[in-house]
Amino acid sequence: MSQPKRSKQPKEKAMNEKELYKQKFQAQLDEWKADIAKLKARASGAEADAQIAMNKQVEALEHKLDDARAKLSELAGASEEAWDSVKLRAESAWVSLKSAVSDAVSRFKD
Repeated sequence: MSQPKRSKQPKEKAMNEKELYKQKFQAQLDEWKADIAKLKARASGAEADAQIAMNKQVEALEHKLDDARAKLSELAGASEEAWDSVKLRAESAWVSLKSAVSDAVSRFKD
């Protein structure tokens, strides 16, 4: 007597949710990268004191962006067992970068 085939739907669903989460994370990183590039361009045309402040802010944002990219790489390689833990760390980096980009954009508006 053959055993009925087991459905892989829960695992496939989990994989799909992970992939969608990673895609969402990557899309947001790309958007923030563009915002940072705009700030960098704006800084290059600013007066000396403002340019110094903006460049420091841009440098800090780029470090946070690099950290968030590293978390995305961790997500991509995370096992099913480690997913929740890695996702929490990625979300922490996400929140930090989101806040920093938002603050910088508000601070250096035209």
